[in-house]
Amino acid sequence: MAETLYLAEQLIARASVTPLDSGCQDLIAQRLAACGFLCESIVSGPDDFRVTNLWAKRPATLAGIAQTATELIANSRTPKTLLFAGHTDVVPTGPLDQWSSPPFAPSYRDGRLYGRGASDMKTSLAAFVVAVEEFIAANPAPCLQIAFLLTSDEEGPANDGTVVVCNALKARGEVLDYCIVGEPTSVERTGDMIKNGRRGTMSAKLTVKGVQGHIAYPHMAKNPIHLVAPALAELVGITWDAGNAFFPPTTWQISNIHGGTGASNVIPGSVVIDFNFRFSTESTPESLQSRLVQVLDQHGLDYELAWTVGGLPFLTTPGPLVDAVRQAIRDETGLETQLSTTGGTSDGRFIAQICPQVIELGPPNATIHKVDEYVELADIEPLKNIYRRVLENLNAQASA
Repeated sequence: MAETLYLAEQLIARASVTPLDSGCQDLIAQRLAACGFLCESIVSGPDDFRVTNLWAKRPATLAGIAQTATELIANSRTPKTLLFAGHTDVVPTGPLDQWSSPPFAPSYRDGRLYGRGASDMKTSLAAFVVAVEEFIAANPAPCLQIAFLLTSDEEGPANDGTVVVCNALKARGEVLDYCIVGEPTSVERTGDMIKNGRRGTMSAKLTVKGVQGHIAYPHMAKNPIHLVAPALAELVGITWDAGNAFFPPTTWQISNIHGGTGASNVIPGSVVIDFNFRFSTESTPESLQSRLVQVLDQHGLDYELAWTVGGLPFLTTPGPLVDAVRQAIRDETGLETQLSTTGGTSDGRFIAQICPQVIELGPPNATIHKVDEYVELADIEPLKNIYRRVLENLNAQASA
């Protein structure tokens, strides 16, 4: 059995439903420590939602292995650092009786590895580790520093995971240059698509106030649903921005409307509307909030508005990291990868605040979060090899 597949099996077998890690990070830390990494566990969150985070780094100045890096430091050239980032937690399984095999018992059918987390994202984690082991075995004194940031709070609220570690690293003055997040980004074959950015997300809860009353006497009440309807129609028709070469236009979507007492003869006293912006780098939270509030005010509404910024957009334009990844994919698979910023958010939004170049690269994502989640066996070794080739490409850049 290939080492990547073996490690993927071990990780899938651990029932790490968010926020549980179930020993995944300990397993990975043991292997990284054997390669010269300094490993630190950072636990965060309340007692009923404890989150485990792993920060591991192989310093370029580690005694006896980094003569070249030491020379770089002596010449005032700080070694570059590549971060591998991901999550050990998985989403709940859903109904067990709908699974063809137990979700935490890795199994094989039709050339596929089945299990919760097979695609999202324990195969990527295994490929990270084995790629690094192979790279260090061939390059015991690289010019490139390597780090890992893993969390058990990506599929959950994401309040005590990657963002906590990033804040700690920023406070310490830790410098990161490149980051690969192992999210499943591919479509048909590993490497056919990578994410070089993600849209921002901002949600809000809008409460529009009226006057409750009997539905037969509307002149004695104010129906907040009627009052807000023209404003909603106007908001639906707004072009918030036109996007750009990397991002589609910003979108605004209503997700829920709650109003009424449950009785069919009562005009409600208020209505609550949940909505979300997915926005490009052409807009900011402040600009979107200002434009929306202006519409509400123009319609003379009595309202309350609570905003939540879930993440800012980030973008990595073609440059050292994108070029190294493109070349690695081309050399391993022959594919010309597609750059994309579509889809939801990832922890890349937090890392991008302290790292200038962030991309996401992982296996095909067709079965993520589904019953009978799987990864094609044919995608596993190429993914590991792509990660190793990226290390080689960036190391060559660092030593030039």
